This record gives sequence, structure tokens and C-alpha cells, in this order.
Amino acid sequence: MTKENQLIYFEQYKILVNSAEKVSDKRMTANNYFLTINTAIISLTGLFLSLNFLSIKQWFVSLIGGMGLLICIIWFFIIMSYKQLNSGKFKLIHKLEKKLPVKLFADEWKILGEGSNSKKYIPLSHIEAGVPIVFGILYLIIMLIKN
Repeated sequence: MTKENQLIYFEQYKILVNSAEKVSDKRMTANNYFLTINTAIISLTGLFLSLNFLSIKQWFVSLIGGMGLLICIIWFFIIMSYKQLNSGKFKLIHKLEKKLPVKLFADEWKILGEGSNSKKYIPLSHIEAGVPIVFGILYLIIMLIKN
């Protein structure tokens, strides 16, 4: 491989690594957004229920719970989408690393057990996906409390 080809691969590698970092940043921003929305909905619903604000009707609580569940489902699928997007990027990064003298991401991934050994590494997306599930359960509880 010529030095010029190696430089081209390295430039492509840097672009992909930067792109993966941007996806991770967007993912964190999306998680913060959905966390804020859900925290606000749960807090306001709890406040309204505790004060019996406007004699809250069951249909209203069900509507809030249903909207909250829908938001959680959307959030869950957004997490999965970001995971898939970055997985694709890292496959390309690993492919490019085969043409470079050092394979930082591929070697790190092997050291971490390639995500299949929870004693070495628990993939963040597995943990992230639990958060909208927990909020979804809270919405179900809220809907059941008012019954």
C-alpha cells in the first residue's frame, strides 16, 4: 500500500470517527430531551393527582398516561436507531483499520469482549433502553392508580 493510499484511508477513518462521535452527541441530546419531557409529565401528573387539581377525571389521566407511553415508545426506537447507526459506522471504522497500522477501535472492542461479556462491558444502549421502559411502567401505574 502506498503512503498516499494510507493517508486517504486515514482521512476517511478520521471522518468516520468524527461522524460516530456526532451521532453519540445527538443521541445524548435526544436522551436529555426525552428525559426532561418525561420527568415533567410525571411530576405534573403527580402534583395534579395529589392536589386533585380540577377534579381530574379518569379519561384525563388515561390520556396523559397514553401520551407518556407513546413518547416512551418513540424514545426507545430512537435509541435503537442511534445504536444501529453507530454500529454501522463502527463496522466501517473496523474495516478501515485493517488498512492502517493501528486498530484502536477494533482492539478496544476485543478487550471489552465485543459487548457479549457483561463482566467486561455492558453496552450503553442496553442501559439506555431501560430508561423509557421504566417511564412506561410509571405511566401504566399512574393510569391504574386513578381507576
